[in-house]
Amino acid sequence: MERGVRLAVDVGRARVGVARSDPDGLMAVPVETIPRDSALARLAELVSEYQPRVIVVGLPVNLHNNETESTRDSRDFARQLASSHEVSVVLVDERLTTTAALGALRTSGRSAKNSRGVVDQVAAVMLLETYLDSEKGGRPLGERVEAHHDNDA
Repeated sequence: MERGVRLAVDVGRARVGVARSDPDGLMAVPVETIPRDSALARLAELVSEYQPRVIVVGLPVNLHNNETESTRDSRDFARQLASSHEVSVVLVDERLTTTAALGALRTSGRSAKNSRGVVDQVAAVMLLETYLDSEKGGRPLGERVEAHHDNDA
């Protein structure tokens, strides 16, 4: 497994949760929750700070494996990241990570209202843990995102 920090991004309409791994890819830790309207700018700062070798973006498909408006939004966000940074961006199925994150926070005694600021980070951690496990197994998950430039035909 190649060394290097990995970032994970859980894209939501209002907020974006971010998690990162250690350079050896052994564990995922929460970084922060960013308001959606400033997410791309803040992620540029985080990419500069952590120098990740990959950014994992959650791809919310529904339980019937169909794409939704949220799926298209995540794809668009991932394309913007890929176009803005010289780092690999991959989309990984994040089905039920937010639900699992809410359940984990509830189990730890936090209410949904008190969890609003961290649920996106926890979902990003769960997404990154899934990706790291796939790397350790020798078959990294993900659909590589190609950069899109305005002059592409």
